[in-house]
Amino acid sequence: MRISEEGKDLIKSFEGCRLNAYKCSAGVPTIGYGNTYYPNGDKVQMSDVITLEKAKELFDDLIVRYERIVNSKLKVEVKQNEFDALVSHTYNTGGSTTLFRLVNAKADKEKIKNWFTTKYITANGKRLKGLVIRRQKEWLLYNK
Repeated sequence: MRISEEGKDLIKSFEGCRLNAYKCSAGVPTIGYGNTYYPNGDKVQMSDVITLEKAKELFDDLIVRYERIVNSKLKVEVKQNEFDALVSHTYNTGGSTTLFRLVNAKADKEKIKNWFTTKYITANGKRLKGLVIRRQKEWLLYNK
C-alpha cells in the first residue's frame, strides 16, 4: 500500500517544515518535515539549510521508507485510513512491535485506541502535549 494525501497531510501538519536545522524535542538535529538524515545516510547537521523544494524531496524519499516498514510488518489487510495512521505513527516513532502485534491479531478497537493514545507521548521522559494530540489524531484517522 501507499500512503494517501490525507496521511501525508497529517504527518506534515505535525512535523511542520523548517528549512534551517533545529533540535527536535528529543534533541536530535532535524530539518524539513522531520528528517534527521539524508537519503545517502548522512545525519542532519545543525548548520544545514535547505530549500522548500529540497524539503519536499526529502519527505517524498523518506515516506517511502516508512511505507515499506509498515507494509513489511502488516500480516493482515487494513483499510487506507488505518494504513495512513500506521505510517504516521511509524514516521514519528520508528514503529512499534506492540502496535503491529495488536493490529495483526485484529485486537478490539478499544485496545488499539488505548495503545495509540497512551504510548509514545513522551520525549526525554516528559509528556508532550503535541505528541498526545498527534496520537489522538492518528487514532481518529485509524478509526475513521
